[in-house]
Amino acid sequence: MPKHKHQIVPNPKPWGSIRSSLHSLIAVLVATLLVATVYLTQEYGVQFLEDCTASTTVKTSEDSCNLFSGKWVFDNQSYPLYKGLQCTYMSDQLACEKFGRKDLSFQNWRWQPHQCDLPRSLPVPCSLLLFLFELMHFQSLFRLRSVMSLFFISLTESLLLFDKIKVRPKILASNLRQTLRFNATALLERLRNKRLVYVGDSLNRNQWVSMVCLIESAVPPELKSMYTNGSLTTFKATEYNATIEFYWAPLLVESNSDHPMNHRLPERIVRVQAIEKHARHWTDADFLVFNSYLWWRRSMMSVLWGSFESSDGIYREVGMPRVYEMALKTWSDWLEVHVNPNKTKLFFVSMSPTHQSAEEWGVTTGENCYGETEPIKEEGYKGNASDPKMMRVVENVLGELKTRGLDVQILNITQLSEYRKEGHPSIYRKQWDALTEKQLAKPSSFADCIHWCLPGVPDVWNELLYAYIFQMTG
Repeated sequence: MPKHKHQIVPNPKPWGSIRSSLHSLIAVLVATLLVATVYLTQEYGVQFLEDCTASTTVKTSEDSCNLFSGKWVFDNQSYPLYKGLQCTYMSDQLACEKFGRKDLSFQNWRWQPHQCDLPRSLPVPCSLLLFLFELMHFQSLFRLRSVMSLFFISLTESLLLFDKIKVRPKILASNLRQTLRFNATALLERLRNKRLVYVGDSLNRNQWVSMVCLIESAVPPELKSMYTNGSLTTFKATEYNATIEFYWAPLLVESNSDHPMNHRLPERIVRVQAIEKHARHWTDADFLVFNSYLWWRRSMMSVLWGSFESSDGIYREVGMPRVYEMALKTWSDWLEVHVNPNKTKLFFVSMSPTHQSAEEWGVTTGENCYGETEPIKEEGYKGNASDPKMMRVVENVLGELKTRGLDVQILNITQLSEYRKEGHPSIYRKQWDALTEKQLAKPSSFADCIHWCLPGVPDVWNELLYAYIFQMTG
């Protein structure tokens, strides 16, 4: 009797079944979300349509909410928004944890406006639509992670909405949103094919580094880059053709402190009528974020009429705040002539406070921010380093510019930053010069109480900017 041969059938490739299952799961989930979107937009169509644009809308002065008036709330669940040690482009001047700071609670404070919340994400079905858009464009495993992150945001929001609708079917859609954290992918979509340029001093660079750290984790390594050309440093997200740039111009107009590295000079000289050398680098930007205050903190400044190369220039000492006003007038005149308000959105960041004198908040004379671990709790606290006369100059110049048809949004970060005496690098940064024995004996003598640790306070400045960008591009 012939023996039956047992034919061995090879097992199908395991990846095929896994891929098939994954595709089926994604199909089911996407279908569920689409049904949810259709249902919700049918039932609450007008409300959701309004909500899509209103979710990140900033309240105006006519509304009840002022985003710049509020308090700091400890929130170690949502903050920090990124890990400083993992930010590829972190500056050693701001990397406090890297340089030995152990008390990291300064990273865990959330700014809470008194009458509203900071807009942090897109609502349903906006996040779902963004997820579907990203799904069609992802090109790598890294992008898949970003896409799935958006998917789970969408799914979570949808489930929350269904749960609330089940309990209270007539609840307004605006009350159904899940407030989420800073959405780097959503912002990159708003910045697609655009330039976001910060122009100013080292505090504006502080804010720029913050924005780069907030954004860069959403971009795969092979699709991001950083390069410097003179005073302009550019972070580029290639896939979005978006750039986030910083241009060094501490006085906005031309001065003898314009070199991006060698600008610490004994005498400061400013050409208050000259700005073109700087401005030509950011003429075609889509978003311009200016600041200029720190370098003007002196009673007098030498003003030059003429060029630095010419021997027949006229020099004159001009007092504050008059010389500041002259420079801002040149800057505003240039904006009026060269900026297309239909393309370019303009911002001016108010003065960033320093905490160089601890007696201002009731501590021993001769000390500063060194050793501080808690924010100031006194509402409305103001230190002596912030000069309201200088800020009034800014307000007057911008007010006049508005009457000429050009609107510049002030990011009023002064008061909210006044409370954060513990947020500075202090001694926890790279020391560019060797410390003396006298300095080592008294650490507060070399503490940096001007700039800000990252993650930290400037992340909130960028959350405010984020909210305005969404409002202006909605």
